[in-house]
Amino acid sequence: MHSLVEVSGAGESLIDLDFSPATRDMLLSVHTRRHVDSIEQQSCQSGGDAGDGSSPFGRGSFEIAQMAAGATTAALTAVLQDRVDNAYALVRPPGHHAERDTGRGFCIFSNVAIAIEEARRLRLAQRFAIVDIDVHHGNGAQSIYWDDPNVLTISLHQDRLFPLDSGMVDEVGSSDSDYTNINVPLPAGCGNGAYKAALDRCVAPAVESFQPDVIIVSCGFDASSADPLGRMCVSAGGYAEITERLIALANETCDGKIVFSHEGGYSPMYVPFCGLAVIESLAGFTARTPDPYSWAFDEYPVHDLTADQDKAIQAVVDARSQVTGHGG
Repeated sequence: MHSLVEVSGAGESLIDLDFSPATRDMLLSVHTRRHVDSIEQQSCQSGGDAGDGSSPFGRGSFEIAQMAAGATTAALTAVLQDRVDNAYALVRPPGHHAERDTGRGFCIFSNVAIAIEEARRLRLAQRFAIVDIDVHHGNGAQSIYWDDPNVLTISLHQDRLFPLDSGMVDEVGSSDSDYTNINVPLPAGCGNGAYKAALDRCVAPAVESFQPDVIIVSCGFDASSADPLGRMCVSAGGYAEITERLIALANETCDGKIVFSHEGGYSPMYVPFCGLAVIESLAGFTARTPDPYSWAFDEYPVHDLTADQDKAIQAVVDARSQVTGHGG
C-alpha cells in the first residue's frame, strides 16, 4: 500500500508525520501490567502469542507494536493540534481486537485507545467517536470503553464472523456510559450500497447526536470483494465513498477532525488500491488513480441494498430508538 501511494504520485501531496514509539506508560494507560509484561517478555525471547492462543508474533514485536501505537497517537495529536487537516496511520500490527488484558485476532495493543488516552492526557480533546469499518467486530474498543460516556464506539461488521460471540445489536454499553456502544452486524454479501446505507442511517445520526471533538476510523480493508477472510463486496470505489461520507460527517460535527488507523485486510493485490482510494479521498483529490479491478468488482450485482440488508440496518435503528427512549 505504501509503495502504491508513492508510485501513484499521491505521496507528493502528503505530509509525513514524525512519531515516537508509545512509551510503557502510554501502553499502561489502556492495558494491564500483566498483559504488557507478557508481551515484552515473550518478545525478548523467541516470540509468543498475544493472548488468545491464535495470534502469534516473533522476537522484537513488542517494539514494533509500540511503534504502531505511537504512529496512531502522532496522527491523532497532529489533527487535534491543527498541524494537518486529517491523517492516516498506516501501521502494523493492527489493534482493534486488543482488550485491556489480552491481545486478540492478530492485535497486540489497542492503537486507537492508546492514542485517545494520550490525547486526553494532553487535554487536546474530551469526546471521541470511533467508527470501525473492519469486517470483524471491533470488540476491543467496545470492551475498553463500555463504561465511558465520552467515547462513542460504533462497529460495522459481518455478522458473527469474528469474534463469534460478540458484535450483537443488543450490546449497547452500560448505563454509566449512556449506552454509547453501537453494533451494526451486516449479513454476508453486503456491497457498497449496504455500507453507505448503514453510514447514513446508523452512524451519522449517532455521531451527530454525540458531537465528538474528533472521529477516529478503525479502517479495515477486509470487507473488500477480494478478501480471503471476509465475505463482503466493497470495492475501492466504495471505500472512497465511505471516506467521503465520513469526512462530510466530521465537517458537520467536529470541524473536519478525522483520523484513520489501519486495521485488517488480507488481499495483497487489492488492499493497496482500497487504501489508496481512502488516502486520495482524505487528500481531496478530484481525480483518483484508476482501480484496475473496477471492471469486475464495481460491476458485480451486489451493490444495491437488498431487503435482508435493509432489515438488518433497520433493526439497529429500531434498537437504538428503544435505548434512547429509555433515557440513554
